[in-house]
Amino acid sequence: MKMTKKAIALSLGLVVMGSASFAQSLNDAKKAIDAEQYQKATNMLKALVKSQANKGENYFSLGDVYLRMDYIDSARATFAQGVTADPKNPLNYIGLGEADLFVNNPTSAKTNFDKAVDVSSKKDYIPQLYIGKAYIATKNKDFAAALPYLQKADELDANDKDAETFVALGDFYAAQKKNSDALTNYMRAQNINANLLRATVQIGRMYTESRAFPEAEERLKEAIAADPNYGPAYRELAELYMQWANQVAAEQGPKSALALTNYKKYLDLTDNSYDSKLRYAQFLFYAKDFPALEQVTTELATMSPNNEKSLVVSRLRGYSAYENKNYPKSLEYMNEFFAKVKDPSRIIADDYLYLGKAEMQTGKDSLALVNIVKAVEKDSTKADALEEIGASLFKSKNYGKAGDVYAIALKANPNGPNSLTNNYYLGTAKYYDYAFKDRDGKHPDKKILVDADSAFANIIKAKNDFVLAYAFRARIAKYNDDLNNPKWLGVPQYEELIKLVTVTKPELAAAQPKELVEAYVYVGSYYAGTDKEKAKEYLNKALAIDPANSGAQERLKQLTAPAAKTPVKKK
Repeated sequence: MKMTKKAIALSLGLVVMGSASFAQSLNDAKKAIDAEQYQKATNMLKALVKSQANKGENYFSLGDVYLRMDYIDSARATFAQGVTADPKNPLNYIGLGEADLFVNNPTSAKTNFDKAVDVSSKKDYIPQLYIGKAYIATKNKDFAAALPYLQKADELDANDKDAETFVALGDFYAAQKKNSDALTNYMRAQNINANLLRATVQIGRMYTESRAFPEAEERLKEAIAADPNYGPAYRELAELYMQWANQVAAEQGPKSALALTNYKKYLDLTDNSYDSKLRYAQFLFYAKDFPALEQVTTELATMSPNNEKSLVVSRLRGYSAYENKNYPKSLEYMNEFFAKVKDPSRIIADDYLYLGKAEMQTGKDSLALVNIVKAVEKDSTKADALEEIGASLFKSKNYGKAGDVYAIALKANPNGPNSLTNNYYLGTAKYYDYAFKDRDGKHPDKKILVDADSAFANIIKAKNDFVLAYAFRARIAKYNDDLNNPKWLGVPQYEELIKLVTVTKPELAAAQPKELVEAYVYVGSYYAGTDKEKAKEYLNKALAIDPANSGAQERLKQLTAPAAKTPVKKK
């Protein structure tokens, strides 16, 4: 059967056959499909299939809508009916082949595509075009298989009368992120048919992906000006504003709001389908509108509870419940999400993160740590969640576990923005862990002190004017000393501290009086055995800051006490 060429919309390119009234009806359905009003198109095409049961194009169009709505079995059954009704029409063989690709059966798809070519005119570009598009219509795109068909379609449409050939080529390159090649083909399509809004929208999309945001906005608004009811333009405008918000910090608030406004407009103009609402939910997450997100995901959960994408709904319900401080519900939804997961590769870092945070908020600290560590292993930028757990453990004086958590956070992201703070809490937690265990006679492992000292050494390496780091290193050295025969291991660190706050940066002395007094008393005590005058100098400096310091008073008293007289032996 030879089919006439017509401008086609949204990669359908339906061939108009028969009477004028039929052409108008099919054209109306095509317009609804192009506008992504799939339910409306479905109703129209069901009526056409019933009234003109021998027209293969009707079945193909209906089956194609089913594919777009992810109803693969319904699509396959409709294409099969189309083959029976109009066996000389190649379109339904192509539909069956595309359905095969949706279920990852390329061998059967090739058989159906070959059959479509066999029953079509050798000069007809339409089958070649549709087969090429079918190969890039699923998530498992086969670009190598698609290209020869698209090139053949371009060759057969020698006079470039059909804009859809170039739209298809544009889609082919866009799917591979070859935006320059895609843009060229979309512009050629627009030159052929200036009223083809899909080409204008796709040009705007290419500008968005190239981060040429003002140019993208201009083109998409052109499409809306041409038809204010053209839903896909609002969808792409929403996508543009969301990317703009994410890329330009100063625009985050206003552009996120515009993204939501335009996506809501898209929903109002289309079928408000499950997939459309799910994408809207994702927009709400990125815009941090968590109350609205919880409402929309609740609607989705009841709208189609057995939908294969309900996994994403459970995920977003868990996220939104947590952000709305509904922690038990968040834990329920996150556990529901993980129970549904069949393919572990679909789990992302945020899934473990929200599960762990919900567990932490409901008193399951050990489980929380396990899952947040998994989140950080997938994405080191999530280490701040470990810091939250570490801070919580530190606050509750669980110093040993707090130190371990901070160590994990630093290992995951050693150069992160909070690395100095994490090192400080790691060192401090480890120090207190050792000190309290030693106080209680538990004979703690000296490795705890090694870990603490390394943390403070890391701080000094990056910031050599941090007084507390020197103080803690000196305290750690004292724990490593021999109580019965002291080597005064803390002296070098205390002397560095004294030099820092009295010579290098004397302005720091006022902020750290306790540490400076501590250093003066220790160093003065050290010199008491070798240089009494120097010892007195340090101890007096300590008393000048803290006159009531008992350690300095006692040692100074010992230094100034008169020497005991040697008894004279009687003759």
